[in-house]
Amino acid sequence: MATWSNLNYQNSASPLMEQIIFFHDHTLIILIMITILVAYLMLNLFFNNYINRFLLESQMIELIWTILPAITLIFIALPSLRLLYLLDELNNPLITLKSIGHQWYWSYEYSDFNNIEFDSYMIQSNENLNNFRLLDVDNRIILPMNNQIRILVTATDVIHSWTIPSLGVKIDANPGRLNQTSFFINRPGIYYGQCSEICGANHSFMPIVIESIPMKNFINWINNYSLDDWKQVLVS
Repeated sequence: MATWSNLNYQNSASPLMEQIIFFHDHTLIILIMITILVAYLMLNLFFNNYINRFLLESQMIELIWTILPAITLIFIALPSLRLLYLLDELNNPLITLKSIGHQWYWSYEYSDFNNIEFDSYMIQSNENLNNFRLLDVDNRIILPMNNQIRILVTATDVIHSWTIPSLGVKIDANPGRLNQTSFFINRPGIYYGQCSEICGANHSFMPIVIESIPMKNFINWINNYSLDDWKQVLVS
């Protein structure tokens, strides 16, 4: 999760987020090199005394300062295109999770497991519960680690955006449209996110929390959830 005065990316928990960080570092190095070169040339222009009254044009220098930026853009564009295709790749997902955005909470459906579904509301911060302000929810998303997860995202009212920075996932939830993406969680933990679309007055009060657990524990959670669900049905 994001911490105080952290200017870098959050620690990645998925291979795609690692690739995003690598691309960011690669592009940042190129930008620093360009900035240093331009700053050096501008300083030289300020402090040199060379004057050539008869220089009207130079085809060679114009050719050089046209080709060099084009080559630089190629070095940025090729890794960017590779990353875009990786982010859209869907490789044999084990579980499908459906996320529905409401004003202002999320609801989730595990369609693969007897239609397990629940709403996820933000809870108030409490010093005794050790939860995070504006980030914790009453019902977390439980997912197994080391497995490909597909998520289908939609909304019922306005445009929302389902975003988990540490997993490299950001996908819009549009009413009347079903968007799809996938991610792979490579370690256990709790990962926080928020709606990153300005969806209304309580836009900053609909957080997302994923709890990544081993597959054995996930199967136990599915079985216990199903039993609890049946008990609720029998009681009602």
